[in-house]
This record gives sequence, structure tokens and C-alpha cells, in this order.
Amino acid sequence: MTVNMRAGLKRDRVRDFLLDYVADKKPGEAIPSERDLCKELGVSRPTLRAAIDDLVRSGVLVREHGRGTFTGPQRVTQALAATPSGSFYAPPAEGKWLSAILEFGSSPAGPQLTSRLQLAPATPVLRVVRLRVVDDEPMAIERLHLPHELVPGLVPADMETGSFYKVLRERFGVDVRSAVQTIEATVTDETEAELLNVPEHFPALLVERTTRDVNGRIVEFTRSIYRGDRYRVTSELYFDAESG
Repeated sequence: MTVNMRAGLKRDRVRDFLLDYVADKKPGEAIPSERDLCKELGVSRPTLRAAIDDLVRSGVLVREHGRGTFTGPQRVTQALAATPSGSFYAPPAEGKWLSAILEFGSSPAGPQLTSRLQLAPATPVLRVVRLRVVDDEPMAIERLHLPHELVPGLVPADMETGSFYKVLRERFGVDVRSAVQTIEATVTDETEAELLNVPEHFPALLVERTTRDVNGRIVEFTRSIYRGDRYRVTSELYFDAESG
């Protein structure tokens, strides 16, 4: 085993210890001093600092000059519960969600959205970009696309509060029932970083979702960027004899 590999394993062990330590702590609580942690874990100060740096970059810890290191702000959790049929139930995410509408307009679907929404290229598509804010803190940038004919009379104010899917169901008779969603790691670009109040190239989650109504018709394609330090997705899974 090489020296670098051994150092990496030590850093991972320290990182796991710190993750367990902060799991039940409130935001803003101080962690033990570097001297105490090095003594308890039997590692060098550079190894400890490397692990802490990892957690500071991911938002789990916050380092304040002259004061010490503290637990980061609470993360907003979106729970996904798997059902025995293999689908997922998505209850509302934690917190009070509001939206600031950044773009709201219609244009032809074009080549990319023709495929995403299964529409003719000239079909008008409503594009909405909104900044999602949770408990007064920017959390996500959401870019929605849906056939304009589904939502005649929709205005920006309709999408600033409450559930958009509830608006679709109650005002336009569009009963959203299923979606295919992907989540992958990414980083913010300059514009996204400014809107989310984070540094450029900050860790983020890219979420893409294609949504269908009760009849199987595609009614929405959404691409969103969520702050990697404040948002997390948890899943409840079921296993059978064939599960890996």
C-alpha cells in the first residue's frame, strides 16, 4: 500500500468520524478543537485539516477565522419512498418554498424540446425559469418547459407560491401522476452561483425530470440546479431475493 493511499484512508476515516459527530448536532454548533480531535483519532494535524477542508467545501462544516469550526446550516430534505411496484412516492420537501420568476415566455419547441416533450417543432412551449427560495434562502434554479396549450391564462404570479402541480390539476385539469427523474453531481456556473449566493464552480445537484399525466401524456420537462450544501435526497428502498 502506497503512502498516498494510506494517507487517503486516514483522511476518509476522519471524515466519516466527523460526519457521524455532526449528524445529531444543530446548525452552528462548534466541533472539538484540532488538538483534541488529533489526539482522539490518532492522526496528524495535516490529515485532520484535509478531512475538515473536504467537509467545509461540501457545506457540512463552516470555518470561521479566529473562532473555530462549526456545523453547517441544516439541509432541506426531499424524501423518496419506493413502493413494492417499483415506483416512488415524493412527498413535499421540507421548508416553506417560494419562487421568484426570472423568465416567463413562449417559443416554438425546436429540435431539443421536440424530443423531450414529444411535440412538433413549431408547437409553442412555455418556458419558465424560477429561483426557488426556502425559508428566505436561495435553494435552486428551476427551468420548466411545458406545452403552452395546456395552461392558457397562466401568469407568473401563479407560480410564485404553492404547488404548481396543484395549479395544473385544479385550474387546467392536468392530473400529474408520474415522472422519470435523474440526479447527478455538477457545479454552478457564474450566473447560477450569483443567483444561489455561492461561489462559482460550487458543488450542486443537476436534476432532470420528465413528467406525465394520468393518461401517460408528457406534460413537463424540467432541468434544475440545487445547492449541493443545502439540499439532499433520501430514498426508502425495498429489497427482494433478486436485489443486488
